[in-house]
Amino acid sequence: MATIGRRVLVTGLVQGVWFRQTTADVAREAGVAGWVRNLPDGRVEALLEGEPMAVEAVVAWCHRGPPAARVDSIDITDVPPTGAADFAVRP
Repeated sequence: MATIGRRVLVTGLVQGVWFRQTTADVAREAGVAGWVRNLPDGRVEALLEGEPMAVEAVVAWCHRGPPAARVDSIDITDVPPTGAADFAVRP
């Protein structure tokens, strides 16, 4: 199966609500590699790579986020996979 990559930028109430850690949990459960981090402007950025159905499942979850989050918008960009082997939470 081909590996795909997606860069996701999530806007809304997405910092301080366990968005990064929950994204990591969801991604690992789906078998998706990459990373997630907070941006200085209040958004969350994630790089997701793996099998297409798994990546799209994590992207779909990012539209909702964890219970305390409020997702206002999400920007998704196709990116080349980097070959990441695990999923990291970055500061």
